[in-house]
Amino acid sequence: MPPKNIDLKDHIRAIPDFPKPGIVFYDISTLLAHADAWSIATGRLAKTVSRHAPDVLAGIDSRGFLVAAPLALKLGLGFVMVRKKGKLPGKTIPFEYDLEYGTDTIEIQADAVEPGQRVVVLDDLLATGGTTAAAIDLFKSVGAEVVGSACIIELTFLNGRSKLDVPFNSLVAYDE
Repeated sequence: MPPKNIDLKDHIRAIPDFPKPGIVFYDISTLLAHADAWSIATGRLAKTVSRHAPDVLAGIDSRGFLVAAPLALKLGLGFVMVRKKGKLPGKTIPFEYDLEYGTDTIEIQADAVEPGQRVVVLDDLLATGGTTAAAIDLFKSVGAEVVGSACIIELTFLNGRSKLDVPFNSLVAYDE
């Protein structure tokens, strides 16, 4: 059993100037590579997410899949992918949302959730909140009840949680 006092920040690598100068990229690959730290992270997320009594967990393309899929398995729940436009087979339901400069589109498969199903939306990181808010709105547009959202990392200085209209939790926060 992993020690409970692991500081997850010790297992998240900060990479300066990626993907462009002035940006610090918080890389969870080092967390995923450390079995004890990853076990603690999924355990903490499981505790947080299970409070919402979801039917389905939704992961946002692509690192959100790494968070939501194993968590869904751990909790005995279904898993749904929220992908960029054109990445899912079959009939899809698109949702266009605004970016700082332009728009983007995410999609789910048309049969991904049923009206009334309780969904928690997950990703690895919350920054400005735009994509997470769009995923929440997409699920609501098909009649799902979005009961929460969570991630491993929150960049609090970008105030992304203010765009979310559901309960939100993160495991670690960076203030700058």
